[in-house]
Parts: sequence; C-alpha cells; structure tokens
Amino acid sequence: MARTRITIFFMGLVLWCCLTKAEYMKYKDPKQAVHVRTRDLLDRMTLEEKIGQMVQIERSVASADVMNKYFIGSVLSGGGSAPSPQASPEAWINMINDFQKGSLATRMQIPMIYGIDAVHGNNNVYKATIFPHNIGLGATRHYMLLRDPKLVKKIGAATALESRATGIPYVFAPCIAVCRDPRWGRCYESYSEDPHLVDAMTEIVPGLQGDIPAKSSKGIPFVAGNKNVAACAKHYVGDGGTTMGINENNTVINWHDLLSIHMPGYYTSIIKGVSTVMVSYSSWNGVKMHANRDLVTGFLKNKLRFRGFVISDWEGIDRITYPPHANYTYSIQAAIGCGIDMVMVPYNYSSFISELTFLVKNNFIPMSRIDDAVKRILRVKFAMGLFENPLADNSLVDQLGSQEHRELAREAVRKSLVLLKNGHSADQPLLPLPKKTSKILVAGSHADNLGYQCGGWTIEWQGFSGNDLTNGTTVLTAIKNTVDSITNVVHEENPDPKFVKSNNFSYAIVVIGEHPYVETKGDSMNLTIPEPGPTTIRNVCGALKCVVILMSGRPVVIEPDIDSMDALVAAWLPGSEGHGVADVLFGDYGFSGKLPRTWFKTVDQLPMNVGDPHYDPLFPFGFGLTTEPTKAY
Repeated sequence: MARTRITIFFMGLVLWCCLTKAEYMKYKDPKQAVHVRTRDLLDRMTLEEKIGQMVQIERSVASADVMNKYFIGSVLSGGGSAPSPQASPEAWINMINDFQKGSLATRMQIPMIYGIDAVHGNNNVYKATIFPHNIGLGATRHYMLLRDPKLVKKIGAATALESRATGIPYVFAPCIAVCRDPRWGRCYESYSEDPHLVDAMTEIVPGLQGDIPAKSSKGIPFVAGNKNVAACAKHYVGDGGTTMGINENNTVINWHDLLSIHMPGYYTSIIKGVSTVMVSYSSWNGVKMHANRDLVTGFLKNKLRFRGFVISDWEGIDRITYPPHANYTYSIQAAIGCGIDMVMVPYNYSSFISELTFLVKNNFIPMSRIDDAVKRILRVKFAMGLFENPLADNSLVDQLGSQEHRELAREAVRKSLVLLKNGHSADQPLLPLPKKTSKILVAGSHADNLGYQCGGWTIEWQGFSGNDLTNGTTVLTAIKNTVDSITNVVHEENPDPKFVKSNNFSYAIVVIGEHPYVETKGDSMNLTIPEPGPTTIRNVCGALKCVVILMSGRPVVIEPDIDSMDALVAAWLPGSEGHGVADVLFGDYGFSGKLPRTWFKTVDQLPMNVGDPHYDPLFPFGFGLTTEPTKAY
C-alpha cells in the first residue's frame, strides 16, 4: 500500500513537472531570439489561426469579436477612414486597443498590427502635421550631396511619432516608385524620375523604423521601439513606368532596365531593414505583379533575401483577373502562390478565409507556403515588440501636430521650392519681394485653400477643398504674417482686369495649381492647369509685376503663359505649413530647390526623362535658380 502511494506520488510529480514545463512557451519569452519565438509559435498554431494572420481588414468592418473569431492578423484605415470626423488621438487609441483586446483574447494571444497610409505625415488624422508630398522632398538639396536625405530621415522620425501618437505602429510608406511619366496620377508620390535620387531618399526608412544596429543581418526587419513604426516599401515593382503613365497599367521594359531604374530603392530599403513590401497593381510585360512568382518569391525573397512580409495592395488580388473578382479562387491561388504573405481584403475577409482554407486542405496551396507567410508576419510582429507592448497608451499624444514637427515641415517646404524664373532678365530679378510696400495683391484659387495646398491623401482619400478639415497655415495667412505692418494685403481669388488695374498694386502674388487627386483620378493626358488658374494669370500678370506660385503634383503645361510671368515658383504640394513659402518669397531664406523631374514643353514629348536621346526640356532635371537671403525691406 505504501509502495502504491509512493508510485502515485511520483507519477503525480512527473505529471506536474510536465504540465509546468508545458506552460513555458518560448514565443512569450522576450529573452529568446526572434527566430526561436517565431518557430515555437508557428508550431503551436492551427491552420485556422495561421490563415487569420494572413488577413488584413478595414477598420469599418473590424470589431473585437471579429478579431477574436477569425484570428485576424491586421487592421487598416483606408484613405480617409477614421473612427469619427476630427477624431482625437485618444479616440484612435481607444478604437485600436478595442480591436487589439479581441486579438489578445484568442488562444495564442497573437497581437494584431494596425496600418495606415501615412505618406506625408499621419495624413488621415485631424491636426496632424502634413509634410510636402514626395515630389517636393525630391526637390530638396544639400549643397554637397545635391539632395537632402537627412531632412527626409527627420521627417520619417516625426511621422513615426505622430503615428504612434494615435496608437498606429505600421505605415504604408515610403513610396519608392520612380515616376517616368508625369501623366501618372501618383507621380507626386514619387521622389523623382531619377533612380539614384529615389534611392537616396530611402533614408526615410531608418527615420520611420530607427537605425538598424551595426553588423545586423541584411534583409531582417527592424523596428527600434515604440517611438518608431514598421515601414512599407511600395509598390513593387515598376509602378512608375506604366505605358502613358496610366495607373495600374502595364510596364513594358526589359530586365536590365527594370533592375537599373525601378529596383534600386528596394535593394537599399531591404539593407536598411524595411519591415514590409507592398506589391503593385501594375503589370510587368503583361504579367500582373500580384501574380508574379518570379519577381516576388524568386527575386525579392530568394535573391534579395528579404525576410519581412509581402503585403498586397487594397483588393489587389481581385484585380489579377479582368473584370476584378471574376475568378476569386484562382486569384487567391495565384497571389498566395506567387509569394504574397498578408492580403489586404478590406471587406470580403470571410470569403477569402473560406476559399484559402479550401485551397490548402485540398493541396492546391502547400502548407509550406502558408508557414512561410505566417513566419514572416510573426517575425515582423516580434521585431516590433508587439507581443510585449500590444496596447497603445496616451504618452505620445502631444506629438501630433507638435510645433517642432510643424517647424520641420516649414523647413521642408522652403527647401523644396524650385525657382524656375526670376525676372525677364538676369540683372533685374523680381525675387525676393519687399516686405514693406503700399499694397500687394494675392490672387488665385490656391492662395487661401489648405486642402488644395496639401493635395491628395489628406484627411480624405482624394484630399479636400477649404480650410475646415485640419490645421495649418495657408500661403495667404503666411504672407500677411510676414510682410510689414504697413503693407496692405488684398486678397481677390479671381480678379478681373478692371480690378487689377484700378487698385494701384505694387506687385501681385498669384497662387494657382492642380486640384487634389489620388491614383487613377489623377491620370491626365493633357496636364493643363485647371481654370480659373490660367485666366487669373492672364488677368493679373498682364497688368502687374507678378510672381506665380504653382502648386502641382508634377510638371504641367505652362507655355505660353510663362512669358507674362515675372517670376515662377514650383511649390509642388507643400502641405500644412504655408509659412515655408513666405519664408523664401520675401527673402528670409534663399531659394535652393532643384527639379527632381524634367519639365517638358508639351505633352507630345512624353515620356521624356533625363538621359533620353530626344531630351529637349523646357527646364532640365536638376534646374533651379537660387537667391540669397536678405533682411532688407
């Protein structure tokens, strides 16, 4: 009897030890290496849990219950998608944490990752600092480097802080497209037509994510901490080279040119530890990128040894077929088979999960492909520290729209401005303008319109018009704050010739340009300035000395009107800090920007890029007049 009790005791002790040992899960131990944690967690997961990790849904259909039921791996805000109009940072944090609590209540407690299009600041969010769009940043110049990657890195760090201020740890940026045709509606999301300049601007990646430690393995995703965010290099690959610049079109180019023009930014981003890569809607020589196994798995993953995860674009797999969603089962098989790891299925997630589960269970997609995808997603989540700090707090809310960030944006604006014309002769420049004079006219549709000034991807997906949807300083307000107190600033948006001639103005500032647009809605075959811009130029510049401030996402047709202008400034899409324009206009700082794109004479010349045999620009790549700062009135 005693021996039996002893036997039972030892059996119980062994069982207790086994249970105690089983409770230790390596993936929950931050002291373990990332690859050990990833392997341990992957081995514990069911197929249902794995497929859930591969899904990214839109916040409008997300809830704690949905996250919990489907094991959803990620949530995003589409363009303009917010918890409420003018939502506070706290409202964003509470919404995201609510979704996260649903994920943390699952069996394996795998945190979800929340993503947003922070392409020029945390641009969906009310009161965020809106930086110049990438084309403007491509115009910034350092006197030695001919570019200013340090400025871009600071902007990345500021964007990371403003994203974290709202609880968001993942941004779909940077866009490292090389726009080869300004007719493309996304050209302003590209830093330049020149791959070397785009490559230099990948310094925004360590700005967003933090500097990768010395001697780190190349290709491993890296995020320094909770003041940084996971970045996303996009759109892989060749999205800026489509025929006639048509969005989502076909890029017809040989292998050598694909590598030399469109790929360098990806090499460098991967070396700098970029966490994710987004696949392009476009095709390469007729093959949809969302189904291109040779480029996604063969080159990006195997050749470049990228170890982060590959994400689709919004409903990108649906567009593998034409019409979209025509054969969804085939599209899923093609996309997952080509190497896409996380799929942006904003609304149709239950159907996607069901179809993918069927394809795996019936051996159309091997389990090894699912494991590769989930391993990559988990690797990024571990690298971000999400398992240790899954919930956001309010500690960074004061970073949103901070004065420090607005000053940085103001600096970026003044460095991005390109002076294309200054006087009708070199010895009689118009700029800088005097601050002290009797009366000046400020005209044009863009002079007092913050939405126009910021462009697309601002608060709303397609941008907005007016001054009510976020905070910032318009060019008109900046001018009024800069000139001498005795100077009378008269604002008339579209003055007629009689008004112009009868008011005895000293000079005029005309601020005109494109209206906001995003993606396909911005495709343009004529690239003309919309009315009343040209009419305003003719009414004003025909009667007064005038400087035209042109706000556009790309070069546009400016002949023959340029002859009537005394000065012309390409201001691109400067964002929320209009003071940066006034800083340079009135001589507190000198003009230093250089064209990141060739400025064509007529659209018939397009596509035309520096180095082309038929190169005959109005203003060549790298052109930009300079002025010296002056405090004189």
